[in-house]
Amino acid sequence: MKGFFTTSKTLATLFPLRPLRPLRFKPLLFPPLWHNLIYKTCTLSPMTANLPPQYDPQATEAKWQKYWEDNQTFKADPEKGGEPYCVVIPPPNVTGSLHMGHAFEETLIDVLVRYHRMTGRNTLWLPGTDHASIAVQTILEKQLKAEGKTRHDLGREKFLERAWEWKAESGNIITNQLRSLGVSVDWSRERFTMDEGLSAAVLEAFVRLYDEGLIYRGNYLVNWCPASQSAVSDLEVDQQEVDGHLWHFRYPLTDGSGYLEVATTRPETMLGDTAVAVNPQDDRYKHLIGKTVTLPIVNREIPIIADEFVDPTFGTGCVKVTPAHDPNDFEMGKRHNLPFINIMNKDGTLNENAGVFQGQDRFVARKNVVQRLENDGVLVKIEDYKHTVPYSERGKVAVEPLISTQWFVKIDPLSQRALDALDQSNSPVFVPDRWTKVYRDWLVKLKDWCISRQLWWGHQIPAWYAVSETQGEITDTTPFVVAKTEAEAREKATAKFGNDVQLARDPDVLDTWFSSGLWPFSTLGWPDKTKDLEFYYPTTTLVTGFDIIFFWVARMTMMAGHFTEKMPFDTVYIHGLVLDENGQKMSKSKNNGIDPLLLIGKYGTDALRYTLVKEVVGAGQNIRMEYDRKTDESKSVEASRNFTNKLWNAARFVMMNLEGQTPQQLGIPSVESGLELCDRWILSRYNQVVQQSRNYLENYGLGEAAKGLYEFIWGDFCDWYIELVKSRLQKDAEPNSKKAAQQTFAFVLEGILKLLHPFMPHITEEIWHTLTQTVDGECLALQAYPEAELSLIDAELEQQFELLFGTIRTIRNLRADADIKPSVKVRAILQSESEKERQIISDGGVYIQDLAKVEHLTVTASLDADLGQTIAGVVGTVQVLIPLAGVVDLAALRAKLEKKLSKVEAEIKHTAARLTNQKFVDKATPDVVQGARDALAEAEKQAEILRDRLKVF
Repeated sequence: MKGFFTTSKTLATLFPLRPLRPLRFKPLLFPPLWHNLIYKTCTLSPMTANLPPQYDPQATEAKWQKYWEDNQTFKADPEKGGEPYCVVIPPPNVTGSLHMGHAFEETLIDVLVRYHRMTGRNTLWLPGTDHASIAVQTILEKQLKAEGKTRHDLGREKFLERAWEWKAESGNIITNQLRSLGVSVDWSRERFTMDEGLSAAVLEAFVRLYDEGLIYRGNYLVNWCPASQSAVSDLEVDQQEVDGHLWHFRYPLTDGSGYLEVATTRPETMLGDTAVAVNPQDDRYKHLIGKTVTLPIVNREIPIIADEFVDPTFGTGCVKVTPAHDPNDFEMGKRHNLPFINIMNKDGTLNENAGVFQGQDRFVARKNVVQRLENDGVLVKIEDYKHTVPYSERGKVAVEPLISTQWFVKIDPLSQRALDALDQSNSPVFVPDRWTKVYRDWLVKLKDWCISRQLWWGHQIPAWYAVSETQGEITDTTPFVVAKTEAEAREKATAKFGNDVQLARDPDVLDTWFSSGLWPFSTLGWPDKTKDLEFYYPTTTLVTGFDIIFFWVARMTMMAGHFTEKMPFDTVYIHGLVLDENGQKMSKSKNNGIDPLLLIGKYGTDALRYTLVKEVVGAGQNIRMEYDRKTDESKSVEASRNFTNKLWNAARFVMMNLEGQTPQQLGIPSVESGLELCDRWILSRYNQVVQQSRNYLENYGLGEAAKGLYEFIWGDFCDWYIELVKSRLQKDAEPNSKKAAQQTFAFVLEGILKLLHPFMPHITEEIWHTLTQTVDGECLALQAYPEAELSLIDAELEQQFELLFGTIRTIRNLRADADIKPSVKVRAILQSESEKERQIISDGGVYIQDLAKVEHLTVTASLDADLGQTIAGVVGTVQVLIPLAGVVDLAALRAKLEKKLSKVEAEIKHTAARLTNQKFVDKATPDVVQGARDALAEAEKQAEILRDRLKVF
């Protein structure tokens, strides 16, 4: 019903009218037909006998998950040809367990994959996991520490044996949990970034890049994690805002003519300072450029240099320069040929270059350095200062910029190829488009990529060093060769260094993002020319969060562009985050995560999936989960669970009335079937929804598609069509009318199951098998997705039914307001000056009478002056009136309303008194006080409604 109810001035003088409230059903006033089983003549068909009265999501979902996997329902076959649709799963860490972010992302992917499979595309969704070097090694080293050991006590070989044992026992937890989501992946193609094939791909990629001069070994500043004692990439660093301090202290000029005041957030690094820098345009310090200062504590003479990098407005305009411990200082050090003095050990303690502070932890040394500066009289002041500090994502400690010899990838040639693809072919396409600029900007700003990690678990770098008996250790200058195997390395080393060379392999492993960067094509068999690679590559869609564009998406496009000369996917669908009930990002540190497995156990997988997708409003938007942590309940997921129950009960009712026939046996409804008005209406609505669903899913409007289906299934099909056809399903109904209703019923229900399947695969598969009585081997998952029959869409008919439904709602509201019992049929008068509206109402009069319990229906252009006591409302321009004479005892009704009002007013008085009592407000918990306020507001609203009704009666 569209618009607001209005009141005619003429009628207002005759009948007491008021705006109607939205439809309010009293309990069991109009119960769903499948609940009260009105038709005692119905007998359970074989279909409904196999569909239990209550839907059990756990049993149903486990059944179909096992069936799909056992029967390899989703096994891809490139030999079948057709149009490919390929997605590689964003590989979760092998250490992980299912969290809400996983559930959200995998559900979005599964909706797309199931949809495109049903449209006839040759579909592959390839699963797998990432070996997660730092995470796995951290777990194992904690285990060893509890045993009083270190990895060095075991040695590399035994340590790796233990790692593989851990992987076999505990490393597949998340893939088993993913199965509980019902994801339609091809498990026969499951990959692991350290399996034999992918390891071969990593070796191939490394050796090729090295031979092409795109991988090099060098001594550069890297992000160092003291906890894991490994380099980490910029992408593995989490910038955290902290409340810190800004320390000011004086560096005296060597000639004794004064001093320079500098400010820093890391005073301990001053021990490694090799210059003080000022801006060359800063008039305050121009005369000092070229002079020197004496570094406090260390007493090292260091120069005053001029550099455009210095911001004259920050602090005093003078900055200390520590090239070995700051990225910006590192660049200044190179520009001005400054010494690089490292004061830090790899475990975060200070080394011999720190003098008396050697051996102290960096944060202990910070306090001691400040105290020494204060004792020496050069500390000026300490300011509170909020700033960002880089933290190791895995080690959970502040990283240290540290000079270290590492392996690097030259980024420029790789990023330029990805940029060229974006400029020349707009590939890949980002959805939403705003992320294209973010991706482009990131490619432009990328620096050379540090790919070596000081770990044992991972892909060991394929470099062998020529060491001697006297110098067995690998140094920065030790010569090396790069090869895929030790045999190949020995052959190269012999040719280069002679026959007596001894080889030692580089102990470091590669950054996990190196292997993940190859994922879209290495999982399909690259570097071999496999059928999978030929047919399914490039992949079609990548679904991922915006926070991983830098970590992973850019890595894949650069690697793919270089090795395959193609972008690895056509489209990148960027989704948002799942936020908690307070709109906050879920995180372990906040302890505000919501366990999807808990919700699955309580409400079922399909309910959780549907909630996650239905909450998406536009691509890339965050979604918010309603969740009560005290009870582990979610209103939003509960609403989706109720939707599954609604569908289940509706399906049972439909099948009760098909007399054991399947949709195929009944045939497709058509004009020749003798379709009636409501049949044509539901078929029009159905085809509209088919067209809308296809359009939304083709354009990544997953949330919009889910909402549209919800409204159609719950509202149009369950709440309206089922009621509209009930009288045509009885045993004594006219045969042709009954047959048309059965055909339409069955056809639309089967179509609904197909439309809904990508979102709710388990319940739809269960109902479809029962409805169609399908033999083993066939699945709804492999059926064709519905296509809209445009000739059956009748917008005018749908608009006419809106008027009919509005009229029915209005009559139901009026009955409820007048406390007319469900068993009592009434007389209704519908007045409209519009001939068209009167015709619509007359044509649909039988529906109004059936659904609104109207015995006598009068449709008229004008009203008689004397209709007696009447309750009235308006829908559109149609006046709706119900004469009350002989139907309602007005005196008794008024007395009843007055009694209710008196009770509510007493409640208002009592609650208001509590809230004005300051002792109650001060002593009660906030929840109790708010509950009282809510109760008062509700009672006041009820009183308002009751007073309105008393004005009428």
